Order: sequence, then structure tokens, then C-alpha cells
Amino acid sequence: MAQLHPAGAAAPLHVTVVVPTLNAALHAAMQLPALAAQTRRPDQILVLDSESDDDTVALYGSQGCRVQGVRRAQFDHGATRNMGVSLAGPTDILVYMTQDALPEPDAIERILTPFDDPAVGLACGRQLPRPNAGPLERHARYYNYPGNSSFRDIQRARRAGVKAVFSSNSFAAYRAVALRGVGGFPNRIIMGEDQVVAGRMLLHGWTIAYVGEAKVVHSHGYTVRQEFQRYFDIGVFHAQYRNLMDVFGRAEGEGLRFVVSELGYLARQAPHRMPEAMLRTAAKLLAYHLGNREAALPISIKRRLAMHGSFFDAPRLAPLNSLDE
Repeated sequence: MAQLHPAGAAAPLHVTVVVPTLNAALHAAMQLPALAAQTRRPDQILVLDSESDDDTVALYGSQGCRVQGVRRAQFDHGATRNMGVSLAGPTDILVYMTQDALPEPDAIERILTPFDDPAVGLACGRQLPRPNAGPLERHARYYNYPGNSSFRDIQRARRAGVKAVFSSNSFAAYRAVALRGVGGFPNRIIMGEDQVVAGRMLLHGWTIAYVGEAKVVHSHGYTVRQEFQRYFDIGVFHAQYRNLMDVFGRAEGEGLRFVVSELGYLARQAPHRMPEAMLRTAAKLLAYHLGNREAALPISIKRRLAMHGSFFDAPRLAPLNSLDE
């Protein structure tokens, strides 16, 4: 029977949480209770599992989640998340989370709040550092995910530069009609599928919300090598989507602001880590520029330099000239 609502009242939004997983059993043991404790529980949880070798499928399945298998070799940050769009059915909001994101009890309720405004197509939540995070890890989260909320439309975006399209599918909610309307996530992308969609939405007239009150605990303590690999991938992404940089601004200025902020934070909190931070900055800069010029590198080298080396196993794509591609 269809649910009735008072005259003039909007029907409650149907919410689907989508979680791509790979060997996530340890994370599931914490994430599932956190999802069950939400003040606004999702209507369905869809898990896209890449042939896990542990108990991931059994754990999520035992809690009523719908689990869809994905061939591990065919995982793609964009195409796999598009499966969530297709499989979710007639849902209103798609909340994407990574397997290691731990939502606070009111995280989903709060990230839905901006959708009261019909102009909002995307809402990104705040990510907090893990309790055992070191100073470098903590600063990265505090810098990129501040406590104050904000809204961006195309006019504000042009003033914000590349930060205008900053978003993260570690915890982000999409109005389903908006996500489908901009073509979903790009297929065959090494990373940054969330930022491409953010750019598309802005160009299509949607507003993006950053919700500082909607919080998940999610951070990584990368080694120098892992940061090198990650920034190589960022360089590859920016090379593939140079038009994103052309429309919204280059990353170099924002990178410099981050370094200045990081050194200031370390000077106050952990001055003995400043030499390490400068080493990491040099490694990230080198990796970024190598990734940005990856077309000139042999595939065997790119696989070693990249965090997502399997990206280079598939046929190469030419640089894209339109955010709608």
C-alpha cells in the first residue's frame, strides 16, 4: 500500500547507501553497527564486492545488505559506482561510503539536510582523523574538511578555483536524478570520479553542499611510498581531465596553500616532523608531475609508480576534452 502523507508535506526521501568493498571484514565489524545506530537509517544498503577472500560478503549479507559481486580485475572507481546507480532502483538519494568510513550516529541524517533545497545535487560530509592518527594525518583532515558548512553554485565555484569541485566518495550523497542527469560517474578513471561529477553538476546548474556537521571517521597514515603512488595517480587523473583544471583552476596554488598550512601546524604541534613533511612534499611534487606526463612512460613503469596500477592494464583512453565525456 502506498504511504500517505499530510497535505502539502513532502514524502520522505528514499535513501540507498552504496559501499564498494574488498576484504572488508575488519571494517564491516565496525561499520555495520554504526550504520544500524543511525538516527536516520538508510532504506537499503548496497554492497559492491570485488571478490573478497574473507567474510565480507557473509557479514554484510547477514545484516540485510544487498551484496552484488564485481570481478576484481574489472573494478573501476567510476564504472563500479555506476553499478550502484543502476542497482539501487527508484531511490531518491545515493549515499556513497568507503568500507573504512565510520559514520557518527547522525551522519546520514545531517548529510540529507541540504536536499531540502531542490537545487542541491550533491552533498559531501566531513572526514575526521582516526583516534591514533599522527600529526600529518590529522592536519590533512583538518585542512581539507573544516567544521563550517558551505554551498557552491557555478558563480561561487569560479571564485573558489579547483577547490570548487573538491568532493570525496568516502562520504558523499547524491540526488539520484542529478547524478543520472549528468551521466553518472565517468568510466575508466584512475581516481577522482567524485570531482568530475561535482564539476559536471556545477556546469549543469546544480548546487553542491559541504556539510561540516555530517561526520565520518576516515583517514589514512600513508607511508612516503604510498603518498608518492597516490600523487602519481592524481597527476594521471589531472592529465586525463585537463579540461577540469581549465574550467575551475589548476591544483598548484592550492597545493602551496596546503604546504604552508601543514608546516605551520607542525611548527605548533610536532616540529620534529617538519623535515619529514618537506621530504613528503618533494616526493608528492615529483610524483604528481610524473603522473601528469604518464603518456610518455612505459606501462610497466606506470604500474609500479601508481597506487592503482591495474588501471593501465585496460586499453588507454585519450585525454578528455569535455566534462560530459
